[in-house]
Amino acid sequence: MTTPTSSTAPGVPLTIALYVLARLGLVAVVTAVMMLAGVPFLISLLVAFIVALPLSMVLFRGLRARLDTALAVAGQRRSAEREALRARLRGEDVEGAAGSAEEAKRQPDSSGG
Repeated sequence: MTTPTSSTAPGVPLTIALYVLARLGLVAVVTAVMMLAGVPFLISLLVAFIVALPLSMVLFRGLRARLDTALAVAGQRRSAEREALRARLRGEDVEGAAGSAEEAKRQPDSSGG
């Protein structure tokens, strides 16, 4: 019943896990550098959390783009599945529902102007 989508899109859980691990690694590196400079652990950790946010936006730009892509693909897939389910509940065939959904999306654009 379900179609395998792992070959067509990056996995959302894997991508989230990679991004989280990268950010935590950055916090650990900043904390370690500050501790080597003689700053106490708790202060190093707190400063590392603050410094890691803007650094991760710059350093992990590619990983964030991959995460955005994975989330967009998952959202589109869920929307298509939701539309197919609504069509089945209305008693329509799934192929006809996909076509009517595409027409419904196009109609407001052409009539709106």
